[in-house]
Amino acid sequence: MTSVCLTFDFDAVSLWVSSFRQTTATPVSRGEYGANVGIVRVLGLLREKGVKATFFVPAHTAAAFPDQTRLILAEGHEIGAHGYCHESPVGLAPEDEARLLDQSITKLQSVLGDGFRPVGYRSPAWDLSSDSVEILEGRGFLYDSSMMADDFTPYLARKGDRVDEDGFMRGPPTSLVEMPVAWELDDFPYFTFTNRPLFVGMHGVDHVYSSWKAEFDYCHGTVPGGVFTLTMHPQIIGRGPRIEMLSRLIDHMRAQPGVTFYTLADEARRQQARLALPT
Repeated sequence: MTSVCLTFDFDAVSLWVSSFRQTTATPVSRGEYGANVGIVRVLGLLREKGVKATFFVPAHTAAAFPDQTRLILAEGHEIGAHGYCHESPVGLAPEDEARLLDQSITKLQSVLGDGFRPVGYRSPAWDLSSDSVEILEGRGFLYDSSMMADDFTPYLARKGDRVDEDGFMRGPPTSLVEMPVAWELDDFPYFTFTNRPLFVGMHGVDHVYSSWKAEFDYCHGTVPGGVFTLTMHPQIIGRGPRIEMLSRLIDHMRAQPGVTFYTLADEARRQQARLALPT
């Protein structure tokens, strides 16, 4: 059996404002494309395929594009926390990190209703502070999806790790289920051109399709109970040929025996039993 979790970071403008520190018209317009064009195509594809997915939404995005954010939830998809304005928690004092997390939840609730409460978290830029896991556990989060200590097998996140040039001392596990990610399974490094050397982008869709298909086939063929998690961004995957590529990949994965699509929240709850955690 293989679980497939399609995830989308709906960063919109916040990515450019915070992570890249660019607020001029052209970079901001790239974020607008994700909210005005990309998200429509992503939701249309998921609707066509009958697949429920997980969207990580910064509070900034929810406030700037409330109709699109509410539509995600109305169509039965999961929304997880993704920072206040796509800021990294690294370097923040614990009280400041906790305050920003609380503020992001409050702003999401102002758009989605007081009854909304995210159970999942993904750190912007996939980086966590030494306090992040403990803060998330303390606020009752079910899972995190920011780390890479495994590829296709979820595990329990730890708190209190100590690492320096002299050693690596592991802290105790928490109740937070880690749903691992990988740059190889993210559309950003393949497709995005920025002025940062890490992201030169502009790969063709056939190259990305073959890479993601090979990763899925390995997971499905060799990892019992594997969880295949893709990370995508509406402003990136939403371009026409890329949406068509994702459609082909969904069809390929669905055609294999024993494959089921889940939101990350649903899969994390399934993993609680395997990891001997109370549900």
